Amino acid sequence: MTPVPPPAKDAPLAPGLYIVSTPIGNLRDLTFRALDVLAAADLILAEDTRVSGKLLSAYGLSKKLERYDDHTGDRARPRILEQLAGGARIALISDAGTPLVSDPGYKLVREAAAQGLAVIPIPGASAVLAALAVAGLPTDRFLFAGFPPPKSAARRTMFGELAGIRATLVFYETGPRLAESLADMAAVFGPREAAVARELTKLYETCIRGPLPDLAADPRLQSPKGEIVVLVGPGREEAATAEDADRALADALKRLPPTEAAAEVAKALGLPRRELYRRALDLKGRG
Repeated sequence: MTPVPPPAKDAPLAPGLYIVSTPIGNLRDLTFRALDVLAAADLILAEDTRVSGKLLSAYGLSKKLERYDDHTGDRARPRILEQLAGGARIALISDAGTPLVSDPGYKLVREAAAQGLAVIPIPGASAVLAALAVAGLPTDRFLFAGFPPPKSAARRTMFGELAGIRATLVFYETGPRLAESLADMAAVFGPREAAVARELTKLYETCIRGPLPDLAADPRLQSPKGEIVVLVGPGREEAATAEDADRALADALKRLPPTEAAAEVAKALGLPRRELYRRALDLKGRG
């Protein structure tokens, strides 16, 4: 095995924008390379300077920190891009994990790349990948879908749009909304195998696996604390039956008019939209 090199504190850092992954809980998950970059950077852009200040302090680093988030980005970007064009070494970090994954930075990276400025990834901890590694669900294809909407109707619409994707679906969710979100997933996705990973790399790390209806009813998941990743296994390959279509339409008609309900179910189940619309009218008439 190749020996691990010590941090190259004296090595020169080339100009550019460095996208630096930080720990998602365990401070020892910061990489040697990330330490090198943070130690040598002229400026560190942080989602929350208080959180990032604690991280830097834990490693004995005292660096210039500047807040960069959705509220400050539009004002700060022109000046940051000008600094990069002048040869600055700037690191972008988020509160935890890999920047741009449900965190600020997309517009900055896009504009820096458009101007021909160097953008360098410094990989490391990621809640998405850590959860995939322990969930026991297929990993050959997965889709990260971010945070579901806060309202049930919007969540179910989102889940309906994703239902036909043959890949493991990955979501972030908050503790107070987890139980209702799992119930909506069970209603839309059915009894798919799923997993809820909580507090990854931290003291109370857990991963609870099972069919979605079981997870929705699990008392441990009613209002847990901490950072949460929900993973839903791929849907079944066999064609949907008429009974499947009727159940999905009946649920969609509670939220949507027949045309939109038919469109949602058609996308989710891969069935003809016109036939589903006629069936939706029949169901609506019975109601």
